[in-house]
Amino acid sequence: MENIEKREKQGRAVALLPIGVFLVLFIGSGIIANDFYAMPTIVAFLIALVVAFLQNPALKFQNKIRVCTAGIGDENVVTMCLIFLAAGAFSGAVTAAGGADSTVYLGLSLIPSKFAVVGLFLIGCFISISMGTSVGTIAALVPIAVKISEATGFSLPLCLAAVVSGAMFGDNLSMISDTTIAAVRTQGCEMSDKFKMNFKIVLPAAIISAIIYFVTTMNGTSEVELGEYHFWQVVPYLLVLIGALVGINVFVVLIVGTITSVIAGVATGSMAVGEIFSSIGTGVTSMYDITVISITVAAIGGLVKAYGGIDFILHFIHKNTKTKKGAQISIAALVAGIDLSTANNTIAIVMSGQIAKEISQEYDIDPRRTASLLDIFASVVQGIIPYGAQLLYAAAAASITTYEIIPYLFYPFLMAVSAMVFIFLIPEKK
Repeated sequence: MENIEKREKQGRAVALLPIGVFLVLFIGSGIIANDFYAMPTIVAFLIALVVAFLQNPALKFQNKIRVCTAGIGDENVVTMCLIFLAAGAFSGAVTAAGGADSTVYLGLSLIPSKFAVVGLFLIGCFISISMGTSVGTIAALVPIAVKISEATGFSLPLCLAAVVSGAMFGDNLSMISDTTIAAVRTQGCEMSDKFKMNFKIVLPAAIISAIIYFVTTMNGTSEVELGEYHFWQVVPYLLVLIGALVGINVFVVLIVGTITSVIAGVATGSMAVGEIFSSIGTGVTSMYDITVISITVAAIGGLVKAYGGIDFILHFIHKNTKTKKGAQISIAALVAGIDLSTANNTIAIVMSGQIAKEISQEYDIDPRRTASLLDIFASVVQGIIPYGAQLLYAAAAASITTYEIIPYLFYPFLMAVSAMVFIFLIPEKK
């Protein structure tokens, strides 16, 4: 451990009031309205920011502004926001070009109908890891899952669970996922390094999940009617995935992917020349919310840290944690608890990122390991909570309840088990 004496400061619990206000407002409005998206997240965060400014009157208002701007101007925060926008541009272009549909139909054309459910899981993994969005993947695959259920007789909740599971696999690993971007930038490690470590952790869970879906549905016989697909529309996904894996700068990868998507869309007739900039603009604007939220959270985090809130949390963890494994469990519990409260895995990572970094430095935990744990446990919770956007969208599109899908979500539960095994049995390599 590095300079434990520096962490003997107990901090101030009251400094965490803005976070408490946010959680009370967000959770309270969700319970009252029976809808956890009734209150826009940014509104709750802005109120929390006002509370933070009202605290600690001894610190002048202008000095509080300086603290906020210092937090917002952090290199990792700025880079994270720029990557969000670039990822949005790629997502908008590739979706408009028909990439998602072509990938789905190409994948299903290569898989026998009786294996369609495990196919949904595997295709969901690929699309999500390429698009960087679990909700976008679910939106693309749910209509197909409904058709497969009708054609094969397989349980609809089972088909939808395969889609959600695949979507959460990719969202957790994708180089352009907002969760990955947030985890990597808050911990200060490289995306490719985080991917390699993260992949080793979740691969066993993915393999076991695929086997379960395969065994569960291996007796299906009906044929599934497929739509048209163009291989060239799938190429942008492949370029982004390969480019990110070999370590090419993420901005370069996303720009190349966006340009390639436009070329593929126009060449195959899926995108008119006049739609090029509007599709890119639509993708960029879809990232505005998370970008603004990240900026606001950085401002709140700066004030909370200046008031002693992070010192308080670190002192509490240090007092109750004696080992490196215990520190990793604390990081997992922290991000999981925030995701339970906010129903947004990216926000959970952004909110807990700075604290997790302090813990990892305190206990000499590899930043790649910390980034992986943040992303994994946020994804675990996000993939199984009945009020999360992923399950809500899947259930609504198929006119069933989220609770019918949960029993078949093998991957998120196995991902949690795999991560716990990793924490307790796989030591860090020096």
